[in-house]
Amino acid sequence: MNRAVINLLLLLAMALLVIGLSQPILSLEKFYIFGNEVSLLSALEQLANQNDWGLFALVGAFSVLFPMIKVSLLIVIANEPAKTAKHTKHLKWLATYSKWSMLDVFVVALLVVSVKLGALAQVNVELGIYAFAASVILTMLVSNWMGTHKA
Repeated sequence: MNRAVINLLLLLAMALLVIGLSQPILSLEKFYIFGNEVSLLSALEQLANQNDWGLFALVGAFSVLFPMIKVSLLIVIANEPAKTAKHTKHLKWLATYSKWSMLDVFVVALLVVSVKLGALAQVNVELGIYAFAASVILTMLVSNWMGTHKA
């Protein structure tokens, strides 16, 4: 895979991440009358409005900040010469950072919400979760490929 393809895949991952953050990840229908759509950014806004700063920081860091940093770092790594000290340092930092991926925790949280609200509400998965998941998976694949072929 050449550098142009890697850069295109990483730009696609960033675009999917932005879509995943801004589009609804789930819609909630209560008693077949009341409905609400939730995106990651709207959830963060609601946490801030409720002064729940700990959860705001946790969700914001692992769902917004870290994925953006990871894609940005991959773009830097993809465009710097291999076998330099800086390149090796970036790859090691990326390997350490990648262990903190929160996609699985996020999916489990959605499942818990849907199970707990089963009798009271219907939870539907929306476009945002698919875009977010696709971004994370694409980033992981490119990161893995770069780690094994460029280091």
